Parts: sequence; structure tokens; C-alpha cells
Amino acid sequence: MTHGPHSTDDLQQGSFLLILAAVSLLMAVIVWPFAQPLLWAALAAIMFQPLYRWCLRKMRGRRNPAAGVSLLVIFFAVMVPALWIGALVVQQAVVLVAEVQRQPIDLAALFDQVYGALPDVLRDAIDRSGWADMEMAQARLESLLSESAGMIATQAVSIGSGALSFFLAFGVALYVMSFLLRDGERIGRTLLRTIPVERAITERLAERFLGIVRATIKGTGVVALVQGALSTITLMIAGVPSALLFGVITAIFALVPVIGSGAVWVPAGLYLLLTGEYWQGAFVLLTGFFIISSADNVLRPILVGRDTGIPDWIILVTTLGGLSLVGFSGIVLGPLVAGLFLASWSILREQRDEEEERRERAAVIAAPDQPGEGDDDQIRVDAWGRAPRPPEAG
Repeated sequence: MTHGPHSTDDLQQGSFLLILAAVSLLMAVIVWPFAQPLLWAALAAIMFQPLYRWCLRKMRGRRNPAAGVSLLVIFFAVMVPALWIGALVVQQAVVLVAEVQRQPIDLAALFDQVYGALPDVLRDAIDRSGWADMEMAQARLESLLSESAGMIATQAVSIGSGALSFFLAFGVALYVMSFLLRDGERIGRTLLRTIPVERAITERLAERFLGIVRATIKGTGVVALVQGALSTITLMIAGVPSALLFGVITAIFALVPVIGSGAVWVPAGLYLLLTGEYWQGAFVLLTGFFIISSADNVLRPILVGRDTGIPDWIILVTTLGGLSLVGFSGIVLGPLVAGLFLASWSILREQRDEEEERRERAAVIAAPDQPGEGDDDQIRVDAWGRAPRPPEAG
């Protein structure tokens, strides 16, 4: 009968935990349609905390006006230009596809031009491989252009019909961002105290989380934008049509490790060379190699200051996996999950090493107290590890 109260307390605690899990699951299901806007709102609030603190100092500690001014600055300095550039990119994509459909690229003539400049050994190898037949490639290119035009038209209709959903999600993100700018630190401290994990572990995970967000957005994101802008300017100087579209594509490829911005400017420069525009092609290749690619090495140490500690191959796999799973948000979500995964296992390994070290120290300390080993039986040694000589007989 003495175990009755304890059993009742355990049952009540277990019931409460089940209710807590069920309510948390229901909450996640309800907010899931706005998961991506909430994710970007949280990331933006983390990145623009220095702006909010600056506004807070200027407004003498008034939090609501400081959050409102910060939100206005973010809206007009970041979001409005992004929406404007997005509209221009869609317009250029439609024009480019229509132009290529009207005057398709003659792959056969382009191949003949390259084929004629190759040495005889390479020509024989191409003839034996069967790559000299360009009819199938030309048909595939025309089919791809038709599919691209249809996809762009479908996406335009989808955006038009889903405009209400887009603006609703956009408004929710702005509204939540204002509160996270104002109360983000307090909410973070509350979560750290509430999570049923050792405080030191939660603090380390939170520090790792903020470091990865900073490295992914402030480092990778800003570098990608700079490389996209440099690529746009370079292609405009070289006279490439739809330069802004290709610049945005460059920025997107720059977010993906290993692939990088060279996936755009290298083919563009080679195409210009093959079509007889020699100085334009050389200009694109040289600028891409010496300026666009170097922006990563120059800006990342300045913006981030230190590496995330995540291997490039893991970033590549998680980025591509995140893109396939949740779309564009996977560019940030993939490396973030990878960083937390590696940090969690690193903390577990360190805890096991510390525990093993404590056991070894305890074993060393307890060794003299083992049975049958009194102080009189110990062989005392000096600082050099030498046993003293026995006393000589008088």
C-alpha cells in the first residue's frame, strides 16, 4: 500500500505527457500550411536582430515602435526589390523561351563548327561513339522548349489563381516577424528552459543553430546574391539576352556546393566563343574565373568569420534533399538539419568521452584503497619514480 501515491503520481505525470504530445501534434498539424512562411519569418528575425537593436537604441527602449520601423526597413529594402526582380525574371523567361521557339538553336550547325576545329583523332572517336548524329538532340531541344513554355504558362496561371494564398502567407510572415523581432530573445530563453534536456546541451544546440543560420544566410545567401549580381552585369556587358534571368540562375546555383556559379557563366562563355563572339566569350570566362568565383573566397570570411564545420558533401546532399522535399526552403533547411544532426552526435560523443575519463580517474583514485593493499605495503617512490634505499644497519 505504500507504493499507491507514487503510482498515482506516475500515472498523472504520464497522462499529462500524453496530453502534451497530443496537443503539440495538433498544433503542428494546424500551423503546417504556414510552415514555410513561419520558417522564413524566424530566419529573417534572427538575421535582422542587429537592425532591431539599433532601432531600439535610437528609440530609447520602446520595443513596439522599434519593431515596426525595422519591419518597414526590411519590407522596402529587401522584400519589395525581391518581388520586383522576381517579376522581371518571369518576364524575361517568357520572352527568352518565345524567342528561342521562334528561332531555335541550330545544334547541327553549331556541332559542325566545333567538329571542324577538332583534330582527326577526336573526330574518329566521335564518329565511332555515334555522337555525330544531332537529329535526336535537336528534337529533344525543341521538345524541352515546348515543355518550358508550357511550364512557365502553367506557373503563371497558378500564381495568378493562388495570389490570395500567397499574399495571406506573406502577410502572416510579416506579422510573425514583427513579434519575433521584438520578443525573439525572450522566446528563445523560454524554450531553452522548457525543453526537457540538460541546460548545457540545449545552450550548445542553440548556439550551433544560430551559427548555421548565420553561415547559411549571411554567408552563403549574400555571397550567392553578389555572384548573381556580378554575373548579371558581366552578361549584360557581353550582350547576352535575358541577363537578369541568367544572373538569378547563377545565384541559385551558387547556393549549391560543388556546382557553384560556374554552371552558368562557363557554358555562356563557351557558347559565345563557339558562335564567333570571341571577345565577349573571353570576357565572360575571364570575369567568371577571376571575379565571380573569387567573390566566395573574399566575402565569406568577412561575413561569417568561421566555417560551419559541415563537410561540403553533406551540405550538397542535404541541400538537394531539402530541395526535393520542401522546395526552395530546403536550401536553408537541409544544411540546418545537417548541422544540428552533427552537433547532436558530437555532443553525445563528448559526453561519452567525459564519462569514460571520469571512470578512469575514479579507478585511479580508488586503486590504493583496494583490499590487501595497505599503506605499509605500498612501495613509495620519489618524483623521479625511484624507490628509496632501505635504511642501513647501525
